[in-house]
Amino acid sequence: MARKILLIDDDRLQYRLTQANFKNFQGEQYDLEWAETYEDGLAKLLAGGHAACLLDYQLGVRDGLQLIREAVAQGCRTPIVFLTAETAERVDIAAMEAGALDYLVKGEITPRMLERSLRYALKLGDTLEALRRLATRDQLTGLLNRREFDRILGEEEERVRRFGHPLALVMIDVDHFKSVNDTHGHPVGDVVLREVARRVGGLLRAVDRIARFGGEEFALILMQTDRAAALEVARRVCAVVEREPVLAGERVALNITVSAGVAALPADGKSGSDLVAAADRALYAAKARGRNRAVSFNEL
Repeated sequence: MARKILLIDDDRLQYRLTQANFKNFQGEQYDLEWAETYEDGLAKLLAGGHAACLLDYQLGVRDGLQLIREAVAQGCRTPIVFLTAETAERVDIAAMEAGALDYLVKGEITPRMLERSLRYALKLGDTLEALRRLATRDQLTGLLNRREFDRILGEEEERVRRFGHPLALVMIDVDHFKSVNDTHGHPVGDVVLREVARRVGGLLRAVDRIARFGGEEFALILMQTDRAAALEVARRVCAVVEREPVLAGERVALNITVSAGVAALPADGKSGSDLVAAADRALYAAKARGRNRAVSFNEL
């Protein structure tokens, strides 16, 4: 299936010229989709599904630089190639600083040049995405890492202050994990961590976040969720982990359980660090009360 390229340009002639250029590509063929306005282009770009975007500088009363900045601010990672009728160096630099990966002057575009630019943008986009993943993901489980957890928690703490929405945190620890490593070895321990991550992640909504907090500890950031609702999630986490043995080889089937501590803002603190401390205290209480259970901070 051909990859889709989005063209955002208010000139129908430019759309026709781009179509003609696409037909003369020597390598990969792409499907071209057109958005004629700033609003339609931004909506389609943020909806995803496009391998890359060709973006015009002039879009009515607003311009492509504004669109790039707005899209990037909302998490867009689609590679963007900037198109303009101007050759001024300031536009070139401004486009790159805003987030474009390449820059083409309309009057100079040839099929070969456009194909090369798209190929370059797609390759660089893949490389940047791989680097982002290395910077934000835990290598073993594929979950968010501690650094990314701290960043997201800081952002959500600010939203709690601004909008008053509740925010819940569930801290999870694999029970008796040291004995798994000591008895069966670290490769089996790795299998256990990956499987716990998979089971827990399958319970969450798309808006929630799961991170490997460290070692055998995981953290769930539950958006717009109060403490009572978070406690229900934590109980389901305990149940889904315990439900079936973890298979770690032909002859290794381990009965794994987890303990969980629950806390929420603003009920249990004023900051993200307060939230982590409260959930951590609740987790230790769950361990002390026999493990394989969830405890909320108000139950201490």
